[in-house]
Amino acid sequence: MINPAFPVAMRLALLTACLGLLCPALPSAVASDKPNFIIIFTDDQGYQDLGCFGSTDIKTPHIDRMASEGRILTSFYSANPVCSASRAALMTGCYPRRVLETRNVLFPRDDVGLHPAETTIADMLKAHGYATACVGKWHLGHHPEFLPTSQGFDSYFGIPYSNDMSHPADAKRPRYGKWDEYWSKPGESGIWQTPLVENEEIIEHPVDQRDITRRYTDRAIEFIHANKEKPFFLYLAHSMPHVPLYLPDALYDPDPQRAYISVIEHIDAEVGRILDTLRDEQLAETTYVIFTSDNGPWLRFDHHGGKALPLRDGKGSTFEGGMRVPCVTWAPGRIPAGSKSDDIAATIDLLPTLAKIAGIEPQTNGPIDGLDLANFLHSKSPSPRNEFLYYTTQIQCIRQGAWKLRQQGKSTQLFNLVEDIGETNNLAGKHPEKVTALTARMTALDQQIVAQARPLGTLATE
Repeated sequence: MINPAFPVAMRLALLTACLGLLCPALPSAVASDKPNFIIIFTDDQGYQDLGCFGSTDIKTPHIDRMASEGRILTSFYSANPVCSASRAALMTGCYPRRVLETRNVLFPRDDVGLHPAETTIADMLKAHGYATACVGKWHLGHHPEFLPTSQGFDSYFGIPYSNDMSHPADAKRPRYGKWDEYWSKPGESGIWQTPLVENEEIIEHPVDQRDITRRYTDRAIEFIHANKEKPFFLYLAHSMPHVPLYLPDALYDPDPQRAYISVIEHIDAEVGRILDTLRDEQLAETTYVIFTSDNGPWLRFDHHGGKALPLRDGKGSTFEGGMRVPCVTWAPGRIPAGSKSDDIAATIDLLPTLAKIAGIEPQTNGPIDGLDLANFLHSKSPSPRNEFLYYTTQIQCIRQGAWKLRQQGKSTQLFNLVEDIGETNNLAGKHPEKVTALTARMTALDQQIVAQARPLGTLATE
């Protein structure tokens, strides 16, 4: 017991010291209600394309270390199997059908984008004192009205759409699919006529894609250094491993069979630079980092695409390989180290989850579909999500617990994903009552979302 005769200041000092001895393992940031957040989003990276997710040919020591210090989510979903729709879902916490109508990929010819009235993760955090930056691929509208600086981000540096798209919209694109030929001529990356944008202006056209992954990381690190004294949100969206693939000259391997492997290993090294910066700046215990992908791998491009094993199919498909993506979550002292969960979770859950962690009550522009995963990430608690909808331009599937119903055209398929992760055994004929129940549930949820859908942004948007 502290002697009451001691002066007040001395008693407070002793009490503080005692509490420190009793709780030495608690990180200093636990008392903070505003931790930092970094989302690292790759493009077309397959479920298996990390060492910690079973790759036997790709070496990813930095992300593997993230996994050993954090938690792997093995049933983590993107909300669409292609680019724009998956990003709209991530940013807004909504199924894409709610905020992007039936669009799933936006092109340079399009005069539409995510409506600026939508509440993005950046909007929410910026309103509560966060510095915000988007670095990398955006793909939610390339006109100034739709770029990140109109969607809650203080700054933007990156490619406004996919790295195989060109400016202006009518620019001739190289013949598609000649990936070995383009890999053999790395100095000609400018044939894609892809622009690099800073805030709202094109600053390089065409961008030299050989160094773009490293330049993204350089800009991300600059942002971290500049905002280390206040809470920040960094959205780092790499434009690869979407084709065409390129590497810095010093890392270039002329063997096209190693193109995809080398690009993922380069991304891993750049993730390592981000994590090292956080450690060097003593920000590791106050920062959450989430690494995941926008959709599955583009399988038809062979060694210029990835792998989704043991899942079925890849990009563009509502089989698991198209939408179940690798996810590694990292927050030393907060997320249990070396942990793994096969509970269902999704990109649409990130907005409400980050809000809860930051102590924010999100005020969104209408209903959202995401659920708060904070307790799930921080403990052994189960995920609050037990069902998930799979959209392309329209609804195709529902997962509920172990069961997944897939309806495409006249085909009805029912899988038990716990017993059959590769979706090889159609059980629809054996469980007609499950098909009926899941069909009714999927239809009811989709009808509700469509009825509540909000408009896409247009250039006439006020």
